[in-house]
Amino acid sequence: MGINTGGGRHRPGRPQPLSEINVTPMVDVMLVLLIVFMVAAPLLTVGVNVDLPETEADPIQDQGEPLTVTISADGLIYVQETVVEIDNLVPHLEAIATAGYDQRIFIRGDQTRSYGDVVKVMGRINAAGFRHIGLVTDPVIDPKLN
Repeated sequence: MGINTGGGRHRPGRPQPLSEINVTPMVDVMLVLLIVFMVAAPLLTVGVNVDLPETEADPIQDQGEPLTVTISADGLIYVQETVVEIDNLVPHLEAIATAGYDQRIFIRGDQTRSYGDVVKVMGRINAAGFRHIGLVTDPVIDPKLN
């Protein structure tokens, strides 16, 4: 009768191009990235490296992102990761407080600094009207377990 052109069908033996995108590799990559960020995110919040004293006190339950004031081993004072002079500490905290900050302030003092240095910083923060102040320590590691 006539020549058969295939009527819209593909020829046998030749693969037909796919019209769909395979999203499985993209989902795999996104899950790996999600896991990497979930593991790395807590490590990024530490800030300034200090040698904290150890204590047997129970940890405070997490109440959101705290504001940290750190006294390093060399006596520098940091608000989060910004170096601040002791005389500028209160104005710096008040500037943050005017932006709506009403959370706990954690003080991280290196254990090689004197108790007086840590109390001096804590006293200035308290005198400025900040009442939610906490000290950050490391938990005591039981020597019996080592």
